[in-house]
Amino acid sequence: MTAITIIKIISLGFQIYSLMLIIYILMSWVPSARGSSFGQLLEKFCEPYLGFFRKFIPPIGMIDFSPIIALITLSFIERGLYKVLSYILF
Repeated sequence: MTAITIIKIISLGFQIYSLMLIIYILMSWVPSARGSSFGQLLEKFCEPYLGFFRKFIPPIGMIDFSPIIALITLSFIERGLYKVLSYILF
């Protein structure tokens, strides 16, 4: 495997996980969506990550900002990982 292939696979993984988080967040607007088998599957993958942020960032009124912070943090993690990999692989 080349270094470019490794970076592309990692990038795809981050994109898929970000999309899973967005879908899971949007499913909260539909009352029965999270109760479906697909919603329960997403919950198993997304809730541990989102739960970490919910411990530290309380909702303000009716709005929960923790998913937004979680997505931004995931983006920073991805960028940091790219930097580390670029130093290691190139």
